Amino acid sequence: MKTFTEVIEYLYARLPMFTRDGASAINPDVDKTLLLCEALGNPHKKFKSIHIAGTNGKGSSSHMLASVLAASGYKTGLYTSPHLVDFRERIRLDGAMIPQQQVVDFVNKHQALIEEIQPSFFEVTVALAFDYFATEKVDIAVIEVGLGGRLDSTNIISPELCLISNIGMDHMNVLGDTLEEIAGEKAGIIKANTPVVISEKQADIQHVFIEKAAAMQAELTFATDVLELVHADRTSEGLQVEVLNKATQEKQQWLCDLTGTYQQKNILGVLTSIQKLKDLGYVLPDEQVAYGLSHVQESTGLRGRWQTLQTSPWVICDTGHNEDGIKEVLKNLQTLSYQKLHIIFGAMKDKDLSHILPLLPKDAQYYFAAPDMPRAMSADQLKQLASGFDLIGNHYGSIEQAFDAALQQYQENDLIFVGGSTFVVAELLTNRF
Repeated sequence: MKTFTEVIEYLYARLPMFTRDGASAINPDVDKTLLLCEALGNPHKKFKSIHIAGTNGKGSSSHMLASVLAASGYKTGLYTSPHLVDFRERIRLDGAMIPQQQVVDFVNKHQALIEEIQPSFFEVTVALAFDYFATEKVDIAVIEVGLGGRLDSTNIISPELCLISNIGMDHMNVLGDTLEEIAGEKAGIIKANTPVVISEKQADIQHVFIEKAAAMQAELTFATDVLELVHADRTSEGLQVEVLNKATQEKQQWLCDLTGTYQQKNILGVLTSIQKLKDLGYVLPDEQVAYGLSHVQESTGLRGRWQTLQTSPWVICDTGHNEDGIKEVLKNLQTLSYQKLHIIFGAMKDKDLSHILPLLPKDAQYYFAAPDMPRAMSADQLKQLASGFDLIGNHYGSIEQAFDAALQQYQENDLIFVGGSTFVVAELLTNRF
């Protein structure tokens, strides 16, 4: 395989993918990841890391921390998933995507190993990321969990710090039907004698983290026990927050260029994690922390988090795709002033929509469409389900067709929102933005 395109097509076609195939693509342990990495010389043992899990917010938190670390002068790796437009978004070094040739060389060099072990697409991607970070001798890498935590392929690292953002109902067919079960899977990243930060203290499941941390003799900190969000305001520059340190009663102002309301929860976990890193000896001056938080998108290439794609016509997208994520989308919509709301909406067929569709505004015009992937729910089925909740609209043959239809119906002072699934956003960004 000579070209990047050929290599990516090989990985897509040859290996099982969760985004395409669903739960059947997930190996029920980390054995194949360990085999791959052992054959590569155990690259995950050659760099320091931070491990981040959570239902919502883990991606934003990962990018914020990576931006702060890079701004503070650390050579910083960042591994996240899924990607929106380019496979290489998953693996970054100081914000720059892994070079295409690096991907080509890795797959060609290790193709026989891949064929022998038969890993999933995600497992190969994790091994590639770890190999790249070790080769480049990063000072530290921020590693986002793919799904769950306990059995996730990334869970072979021995991190400096663990961060768990938020626990919500998502991927119940894999992680469990209750918040307690899901929290148990996320808590699986907690390591012995390794500090762990929980961004949001949720009364009904906090015991899961307390018990796991105690068993692992890991120092546990709930961010909301040490920090309090005093005020938040969305400005033209970003999300301006005022945070109170409960121990010192000191207040600090921070500006984050990620403007979704849900970042108010994430930033407390990120700031607490920064303090824990300082306690471990990392030099993270307030000036560099401020720069990192206010330049996340520029520094890391993060897209799709309450992102304004254009202003005329006014188009906003967000990758929120579960009950909690959609609730946050609706909170954001309530802060805006518009004449009519047009919603381009798609979903995966393994997603439980019974808790999502009732939340959506009934006075919006809907454009139902399916991303071009086998896991996607068909647009006509989605329309039928939505009609049961008095959500009115038409179905379309593609995300682009739905977007074009919304543009035709758009009038001045209207708003077009694109979401429901990460892959709806990804397809529109790939083809139109």
